[in-house]
Amino acid sequence: MSIQWFPGHMNAARKKAAEAMEKVDLVIEVVDARLPQASCNPMIEQLRNARQRPCLKILNKTDMADPVATQAWINHYNRQKGVTAVALSCKKPSDVVRVPKLALQVAPHRGTVLKPLRMMIMGIPNVGKSTLMNALLKKRVAAVGDEPAVTKTQQRLYLGNNMVLIDTPGMLWPKIEHPSDGLMLAASHAVGSNALIEEEVATFLADLLLQRYPQLLKARYGFQTEGMDGVAVVEGVAAKRGFRLKGGDYDFEKAAHTFLQDYRSGALGRISLETPESRAELLASYQPTDNPDALSEDDEDEEEEYDWRNAPDPRGSRD
Repeated sequence: MSIQWFPGHMNAARKKAAEAMEKVDLVIEVVDARLPQASCNPMIEQLRNARQRPCLKILNKTDMADPVATQAWINHYNRQKGVTAVALSCKKPSDVVRVPKLALQVAPHRGTVLKPLRMMIMGIPNVGKSTLMNALLKKRVAAVGDEPAVTKTQQRLYLGNNMVLIDTPGMLWPKIEHPSDGLMLAASHAVGSNALIEEEVATFLADLLLQRYPQLLKARYGFQTEGMDGVAVVEGVAAKRGFRLKGGDYDFEKAAHTFLQDYRSGALGRISLETPESRAELLASYQPTDNPDALSEDDEDEEEEYDWRNAPDPRGSRD
């Protein structure tokens, strides 16, 4: 199953972000700590590198992720040029209060009356950008919801202490190369429900958890996982929860939905769907198509409007 989701408003948001990048000093990229690289939008890296802007990469939802994997990702990102990574929960005030100080450390030449620090918050849908905005400003300025892509417009806000925030809508990218990335994004609720089949996503997630966290499945649902595959896990959830259709068959659809909700809410425990090592293995095994830049007919018109791969002049002003 290959999942792709790029609604029209995301294309408009992409163009506006490219235009605003010229007058930004720092990009705050929010990713999901459970799948840090799969939840990194390659367009964001292209745009900020084109303008030579540093990045404060926030691994949000760290309280739901495997702490060992999270530390490995922090080390991985901090080795990258122009990137400072930190793990936190945007729902914890004590974590959020660290963000302005970290931003000033990343861009120490800004933050004065004459040169305020201008920060753009970016990331994929439903990763916690709006929650971070509201926490930083200590008031509700951005809509927060369970469905991805709640925020659809860009807004400029003043944080105080000579700091300006630019909030952007959650953006995916036109083509997700690795099918497993699309499935991880779907499992983590970063993709609209109309672009996925929950039963297939739940089966993928169950197979992954059987490999990495079988003990958490046993603890949550009370069944032995030996010899199981993803389908059997979802059926096991149906059996334990009493989800049956008329006639006695398992209600696989309801069980799949419940299983995904248990993962998304953290009820299964602290889980990371990828590590730097598993990512390296994925990339090493990847076989690109003969023409990886080839676009479908539907995409061609969209790319004619704005091609994010043709990066703007990196000599843009920082004043």
